[in-house]
Amino acid sequence: MGQQEKVATSLDGAVSEEISASLVAVDEELARRYPGDPGTRQPVHTVYVPGDVFAEDTVRSWGDRALAALDEHAPDAGSFAAVLGIGEELAGPVYERVRAKLHHEPVEDLRIDFEDGYGTRADAEEDAAAARAARLVSEAYAQGTAAPYMGIRMKCMEAAVRDRGIRTTDIFLTGLMRDGGLPGGLVLTLPKVTYPEQVTAFVRLLDAFEKAHRLPAGRIGFEIQIETSQSILAADGTAAVARMIDAADGRATGLHYGTFDYSACVGVSAAYQSSDHPAADHAKAVMQVAAAGTGVRVCDGSTNVLPIGPTEHVHEAWRLHYDLTRRALARAYYQGWDMHPGHLPTRYAAVYAFYRGGMEQAAARLAAYVAKTGGDVMDEPATAKALSGYLLRGLDCGALDAAEVTGLTGLTRADLEGFSSPRRAALTVTAP
Repeated sequence: MGQQEKVATSLDGAVSEEISASLVAVDEELARRYPGDPGTRQPVHTVYVPGDVFAEDTVRSWGDRALAALDEHAPDAGSFAAVLGIGEELAGPVYERVRAKLHHEPVEDLRIDFEDGYGTRADAEEDAAAARAARLVSEAYAQGTAAPYMGIRMKCMEAAVRDRGIRTTDIFLTGLMRDGGLPGGLVLTLPKVTYPEQVTAFVRLLDAFEKAHRLPAGRIGFEIQIETSQSILAADGTAAVARMIDAADGRATGLHYGTFDYSACVGVSAAYQSSDHPAADHAKAVMQVAAAGTGVRVCDGSTNVLPIGPTEHVHEAWRLHYDLTRRALARAYYQGWDMHPGHLPTRYAAVYAFYRGGMEQAAARLAAYVAKTGGDVMDEPATAKALSGYLLRGLDCGALDAAEVTGLTGLTRADLEGFSSPRRAALTVTAP
């Protein structure tokens, strides 16, 4: 075999070294700002319960009330599918999985609310409620009855309620530490953020708490609630939400859209305030772009139409909630708010139909990509990442089973996680 011919070049290695040296700061900035998705489970929803209503049986009670609603208004797969427009091939599997979910894990993420859902109370009353919330959350995790994610929404950083919000946060976190430490599923939500400086202030609060308890720096993360127009577009014309992510200094875990506060802020009439209004779509699109690649996840808002009362009204409310949830999923908003136990059946029905309905196609495309057999779609590595992420989210929420995904793709969960891993997670930047 002949000697391989040397490929001719015009530049020596010094040019490449010089270029690399000039981009070290950019490489470091990319790795810091855009590490990619954290690869952890994202809940499909967040349930809000006022601080004085939250009780030790809240999670189980929501599941039982949701099951009772199904028993009364859609007692079998056919009637439920007919209400929501679910195809015959999905009707049985979706209904069975919804009922199973409501039995064993009715709530994936629960926020004990000390803001709008709680209101203004005497300081002593809120102090007691915050301490009680910490005790109940600690007990729930110790007893194995907690939702996978739990925490509080405190009052915001605006002057009128700032001290109260800080104190409630302190009481809640202190109570958790006293009763066994911070749970792994702890989530805090900072509402009504208007300026990045308010995010910086909250970071300062959490940093002080961590130092007081000798916790690792950055242990406590939080969600930023987007409820004002100023959080989307700042006075100088910049995207304030991007600056808020930066101000969180790596602690931001999510951006939660507040449907009704934001709608009111931009002047949408009450009858038209909804998560599918053009104003909502614009805000969430800006949030989505600002968060892309940062590891911060976007969460859709809620509907205020409750599925209660006569069956006809329940069915109307279910259809609305189901359609809004499916719409959000198609737009890559994989999480939303649920405000009533009656929303749980349609939350899970929409999520399960979304993943089960697309499972076979996604699995086939991913299998073809891995086998390099092609097919009628030419996918790239970025699409393989999206396909594996889709299947992983379906597994996490209970829409799909590991055995059926492996059977269709030939891939294990570890394989899927390898495809969906953060783009720059393993990047190590060193100076030449």
